[in-house]
Amino acid sequence: MKLIILDHNGVISQSSSTFIKTPDEWIPIPGSLEAIARLTHNGYRVVIATNQSGIGRGLLDIKTFNAINDKMHKAINQAGGRIDAIFFCPHTGADKCPCRKPATGMFEEIMQRYGVNLQNVPAIGDSLRDLQAAVAIGATPILVLTGKGQKTSTNVQIPSNTQIFDDLGKVVDTLVGT
Repeated sequence: MKLIILDHNGVISQSSSTFIKTPDEWIPIPGSLEAIARLTHNGYRVVIATNQSGIGRGLLDIKTFNAINDKMHKAINQAGGRIDAIFFCPHTGADKCPCRKPATGMFEEIMQRYGVNLQNVPAIGDSLRDLQAAVAIGATPILVLTGKGQKTSTNVQIPSNTQIFDDLGKVVDTLVGT
């Protein structure tokens, strides 16, 4: 099985320092929906692993988070792609939750759900936490320069085996060809 793990905001959709709190605020990054469609058509199971501390902070509730995801699913489906599953951590950093990246809880759930080892599975994110979680579980850390990625790329703590791409479309070009 070909599996790929994507972060949500900053990889698929625009990120916001004030959090994405409504479906109207969810805006796809140009080319991301088509990139997911290409992954789908090339046999990848696309899953999302995302920290969503806005829920824990009371900025949005689960119903609104689900509405945002419904909008995302519809947009991806219209582009010809599919998201297999969304794994999310609603907690804040202060909660010390084992599923909140850079911890590996969400990745462990993915392994259990799909019955696979994540060794060398591409894990794409725009933050240091995303990369650290990927490395800790044995996945391949990939940084995109969208969202917070440009700023993250200057961090000296980036794992040495991190691959860096302009955006999700460029990652997909490398994985499946143009």
